[in-house]
Amino acid sequence: MWRRYARALAGLLAGLCCGLAAAQPPPHAASEQALKAVLLFKLPLFVYEPPLEDAPSPSICHLGRSGLEDALAQLQRSITDERTFSVRYLDDAAQAADCDMVFIGNSERHRLGAILSQLHRRPQVTVSDIKGFAQSGGIVELLVRSEGTGIDIVINQRVARERGVSFSAQLLRLARPPGD
Repeated sequence: MWRRYARALAGLLAGLCCGLAAAQPPPHAASEQALKAVLLFKLPLFVYEPPLEDAPSPSICHLGRSGLEDALAQLQRSITDERTFSVRYLDDAAQAADCDMVFIGNSERHRLGAILSQLHRRPQVTVSDIKGFAQSGGIVELLVRSEGTGIDIVINQRVARERGVSFSAQLLRLARPPGD
């Protein structure tokens, strides 16, 4: 079953990497948020440690505000496969103790260092679209390309290894390291 998801995400990521997102009509902000929401939902399929790829409902938490909230809500209503998808919205990083993945919203940019220090106590996948997130010690950064033709996935493998998180080779081939 996970192979079906792997192929679906690989196709989605390949499309993003090839610039298919540019075919979306304006407004670009809405389509970017929808793509980020889908990537956030599909990411657990490619996390091998801690084992999230077989979890029927990994716990995904959203800290702060990002503009992604509406896209996540719409995605939750439209999921048709057997995986459930729920997002818990948090006001503080201390509430993230039982989250498998934590998306850190843009509103938390000024507190990023303190948040990452607090979250690094357990093997959680940290994700954000804050520019420079992976270089700052986060694990997965969803980076909108400067030409607006898609989203790059930036993975800080050093931090992931330190936190006990590993990803599938498929995802790592599509991702790029921080600073590239």
